[in-house]
Amino acid sequence: MHDHSPHMPPAEFERLGAELTRWIVEHLDSAEARPVTAPVAPGEIYRAFPPSPPLEGEPLDALPGELDRLVVPGVTGWQNPNWFAYFPCNHSYPSILGELLSAGLGIQGMLWNTSPACTELESLVMDWSLEAFGLPDRFRTMPRDVDGPPCVGGGVIQDTASSATFCALLAARDRITDGVAGRDGVASCPTLVAYTSEHAHSSIEKACTMSGIGRANLRSIPSDPETFAMDADALAAAMHEDAEAGRVPFFVCATCGTTSSGAIDPTARIVEIAKRYDAWVHLDGAMFGVAAICPEWRWTLEGGAACDSICVNPHKWMFTNFDCDLLWVADRTALTRAMGIMPEYLRNAPTESGEVIDYRDWQVPLGRRFRALKLWLVYRHYGLEGIRRAFREHVAIAQEFADMIDAEPDWIRVAPSPLSLVCIRHRDGDERTQSVLEAINASGEAMLSHTRLHDEYVIRVSVGQTNTRLEHLERLFARLVAFGREPIQS
Repeated sequence: MHDHSPHMPPAEFERLGAELTRWIVEHLDSAEARPVTAPVAPGEIYRAFPPSPPLEGEPLDALPGELDRLVVPGVTGWQNPNWFAYFPCNHSYPSILGELLSAGLGIQGMLWNTSPACTELESLVMDWSLEAFGLPDRFRTMPRDVDGPPCVGGGVIQDTASSATFCALLAARDRITDGVAGRDGVASCPTLVAYTSEHAHSSIEKACTMSGIGRANLRSIPSDPETFAMDADALAAAMHEDAEAGRVPFFVCATCGTTSSGAIDPTARIVEIAKRYDAWVHLDGAMFGVAAICPEWRWTLEGGAACDSICVNPHKWMFTNFDCDLLWVADRTALTRAMGIMPEYLRNAPTESGEVIDYRDWQVPLGRRFRALKLWLVYRHYGLEGIRRAFREHVAIAQEFADMIDAEPDWIRVAPSPLSLVCIRHRDGDERTQSVLEAINASGEAMLSHTRLHDEYVIRVSVGQTNTRLEHLERLFARLVAFGREPIQS
């Protein structure tokens, strides 16, 4: 009988999978030869495809060539070693294998019961990471001793630091109102006020918007004019003023590696101030928190041990492809009470026993991918020392680049650069600085992004793409110098 099944036969999948694996290797090996910025116009990729889906299925043998012709021209070079924009979003072959396994297993890990391995491997890599970054056992997910008491805190993999911040803020709101805000609404509570640095990530403002706290109740705390880190005295004054006016300070977000300058807030001092008001302190270590995997950079998370929650992003710098944010809380009950809900159709015996973790109660969505696999394989392949060697190399070449800037009279380094982010501007001012950035990006030879510090246009040079080496920074420096001396294009 002729097989009319619409599904792909296993042998065809195996063959195409091998071809696409070779294609990925060749694509990554040749990344440096392609423009970093995608040389396409808006709508160009969309119009290159048929306007309607195929009525009948068709062979996918031509897929590698179609990817080269239709997709790759519109791919911005995040995995190009000349990527210096935003922050890195690097990855590695072990993490790609982890994603392949996650897709192949095809589970939906919303409950322990829907795939115990998904939950328990996630708990394991969260506890491995806790140890790797030098954080205390108050954030552990599973007891070290099988017969030990249950852990109070715990860790969960979120998609991004934005989600981690939102979850932490909701947990803080639940704790300070004893659950009333979640049940009856924020309007039924005293005015709740949140605090963060003027240079903190925009996700904090977004979290206040989505939670009902409101942007008007987020205080933007000034920063130190030299380090760009949060001014702890200004935070203390703002919290005191709000408390005196009858408002309730309930949440403070400190940052370890601000997007604009890589500034690291004085977290220990922030915790000391916030605890006067029983305010929740969340440490957003999205970028530089992972640097604590190196013992000499444990200072990046100084004060984190006393925070209520911490997040870091292996998907930025730790060779684990997007998305993978690690969130720890010191009190899991505050988080699960804020996020948890139990419809009848999800009830099951393991959950009712109270002996398992249902990570759906630790996040916004119900469904969950098997993200732990890719982080597990990264640890397995590199080991802690392999990750440390790679980090140290990135920081070393970033420091050499900073030295090049300091020795070049046309360029000024405008912020401290203790790790892998270097912020610079041309001595001739904003117009010249912006023109250099735009010229380099238009050339396709590298990609940069900008910010504003002291209301000046600043180029950010972020080092951390997996394959970036010193020669790439030397070429970038030569471009900066050359474009900085050319006439400004009108």
